[in-house]
Amino acid sequence: MTAATTVPDSPMRKTLADLSGGWRQRELWGHLGWQDIRQRYRRSVLGPVWITISMAVTAVALGILYAGLFGVPLETLLPHVLVGFIVWAFISGCINEGSEVFIANEGLIKHLPSPISVHVYRLVWRHILFFAHNLIVYAVMLIVFPQPLKWTALAAIPAVLLLMVNGAWVALLAGIVSTRFRDLTPITQSIVQLMFFLTPIVWIYDDLINSPNPAVAERARLAEFNPFLHFVEIVRAPMLGNDQLVRHWVVVLVITVVGWILTLVVMRRYRARVAYWV
Repeated sequence: MTAATTVPDSPMRKTLADLSGGWRQRELWGHLGWQDIRQRYRRSVLGPVWITISMAVTAVALGILYAGLFGVPLETLLPHVLVGFIVWAFISGCINEGSEVFIANEGLIKHLPSPISVHVYRLVWRHILFFAHNLIVYAVMLIVFPQPLKWTALAAIPAVLLLMVNGAWVALLAGIVSTRFRDLTPITQSIVQLMFFLTPIVWIYDDLINSPNPAVAERARLAEFNPFLHFVEIVRAPMLGNDQLVRHWVVVLVITVVGWILTLVVMRRYRARVAYWV
């Protein structure tokens, strides 16, 4: 009889096993995500309510400021800014914290034998909780400034799911690369801060597109090359009862597929080195 030979797992198989193994440890990263929020607001009287208060104050202040600057009615601009800010908080959080997700969890990576994807799932889960807290502000806004919501508002659910899926690959990719090249973390954070002003969060894209000034309208169309525009709009449009554009969904789906392919390639090659780089 010949001894059975074992075929070693391929790097891609190990990569997929890391992602699936991390997902199976939902109890671990779910508990850690809750603990992150509790730890941040420990000994605070209002606790996590500060998340909602901070979001509301910032959005209202920006809404009032830019409504006056652009001459747009407050009841039009404030809901636009508020929902855009809620979505942006999730996107920017996944990118900024994702760039240092493995660096920040150095101790756990070195002493806790678990897939590296656990730390990314923990990060995304934490920002899902932030997003849920911020929806309280959205609910209050609907009372103060009622929106023409339709059944199409349910499209916000798959849109948010797409944000989560993209937040995971962005955090994985940025985390691995930034762990190797530490200078990328501040660079990434600076770029995200710049993109906030280039994304229609505090200004209305359609108003500039329809501007009577052809030069302004032409320059405004350049925003279509900003991927953040499409991610924000697939969530904001249904939440405000606006018509949805297919091109936003197409761009987001293409970025999702391409992003995960690139992330899997990077994980396949460098996943095992993260523990040595942190």
